[in-house]
Amino acid sequence: MASWNSAIRAAFGEQGPALCLLDLDGTLIDSVPDLAAAIDTMLQQLGRQPAGETAVSHWVGNGADLLVRRALVDGDEQQALALTAAAVEPARALFDQAYLSVLHHATGAYPGVEAWLEQASLPKVLVTNKPRLFTLPLLESLGWMAHFELIICGDDLAEKKPSALPLLHACSVLDIAPQTALMIGDSRNDIQAAKNAGIRSAALTYGYNHGADIAESAPDWVIDNLLQLTVDA
Repeated sequence: MASWNSAIRAAFGEQGPALCLLDLDGTLIDSVPDLAAAIDTMLQQLGRQPAGETAVSHWVGNGADLLVRRALVDGDEQQALALTAAAVEPARALFDQAYLSVLHHATGAYPGVEAWLEQASLPKVLVTNKPRLFTLPLLESLGWMAHFELIICGDDLAEKKPSALPLLHACSVLDIAPQTALMIGDSRNDIQAAKNAGIRSAALTYGYNHGADIAESAPDWVIDNLLQLTVDA
């Protein structure tokens, strides 16, 4: 790949990081159109008003279960967490069916992502809170499976981001020291997971992050495009 930018080289050395850990939704792909379509279908089947893309963009990032919970209570976090599994299960089944049917309709890679994935020759691991049920067919539709040494989904381990567990698991499997890895994401969950794991992080400004400025999460670097990792701004 092209050489890393001067800030990355200063942190990791001329060779750059030994491993890149990458989030999916809001980092590599804009999945909100498909997720919003599925949530709105679910809500309408439940006799409720659709939420729309803007609201859904503020609810994503913690996996499908919490997305559905937030949609059921119009984004009220306390109420969302208080819902019982029995109350959520019928809605979740409707969401799963709807999302699988629209999975590839509007989703697309952000500018620079395809080029960076092709250029970046170091090991890459996808670390997403999205369930495996949705992640694998989505990656296959994009032709991206070969880019990743490992794919860690939200339902693979006992904990998901912002826990450090998925990131440390990836480092362990590939026998790479966490301090030599780089986490790239768009939300506070990605940045907090990296901090919890003792891993440096780069945050993309175009993602979702619950409507907040990602700089507030204090990543090591803030970038507008993945390609900025290989050129000086």
